[in-house]
This record gives sequence, C-alpha cells and structure tokens, in this order.
Amino acid sequence: MNNNVTIFYADDDADDLDFFRDVTNAIDKSIELFTHENGNQLLVAVRNPPPSPHIIFLDLNMPGKDGFEVLKELKSSEEYKNIPVVIFSTSNDQKNIIRSKELGANLYITKPNSFAKFQKSIEHTLSINWEAFKPSLETFFYSC
Repeated sequence: MNNNVTIFYADDDADDLDFFRDVTNAIDKSIELFTHENGNQLLVAVRNPPPSPHIIFLDLNMPGKDGFEVLKELKSSEEYKNIPVVIFSTSNDQKNIIRSKELGANLYITKPNSFAKFQKSIEHTLSINWEAFKPSLETFFYSC
C-alpha cells in the first residue's frame, strides 16, 4: 500500500515517538520512519539526505525550535517548501490550528488517544494525494 514512503517525525516525547512507530509498523512495515527528538534534529536530517522525507510530522511543543519555527523554516525554503508537513499535536486550540495553516502546514491532526484512532489518522494522511490537496479550513483540521 505505502511502498517506499519515508516519514520524518519530530517530537520530544519518547513515548509518542514509540507509539507512532508501532502504528506505522501496523499499517505497513515498508514505511520508513525516522524519528527526531526535536526540531533542530529534524532540520539537520532534512538538509542532509539521504533519505529525504515524503512527509513530515511535527509536534508543536518542543524545546529549542518548536514546531512553528521548524514549519516556518521548511515552508520558506525553495528546496523544502513542497514537502507535506502535518502538525501532530495534543493541542486543538483554534489559534494553533490557524497559525499552522498560515505558516503553510498541509494538515493538522490532534493526537488520538487510542491505537485504532491513531492508526486511522495516519492512514488518512498517507491516503492523501499531496500534489493535488489544497486544504480548506474544513479539510485542514483532521479529527477522528
């Protein structure tokens, strides 16, 4: 289903990184997942391929460069602005959602609290045709 999909995910919570890995393995073992403990690590990895990500998941609240700063850097770069960025946060605060959209995120997902919902949200993200997807306010925010 997801042959040769490479995902980069930055989150300072080790449990969230492990849970994300478990979910992607359950979806498709051929998904290559590279986890990063903060925004700076993710930016270094993006700038030093291989591999190059097909999609990036970003937590908002991280020490050092937070998700907003990383998003702004990625989307202001000619080289990286077309990589889909999904904000993956516990926050469903409308201000964070709007700011993420304004900074160029492609999708905003609140972290689900169950394995099934978590899996459904990742499967939804992987099913999107990112070249054609233009998020509206209705389609930008995904909630299980």
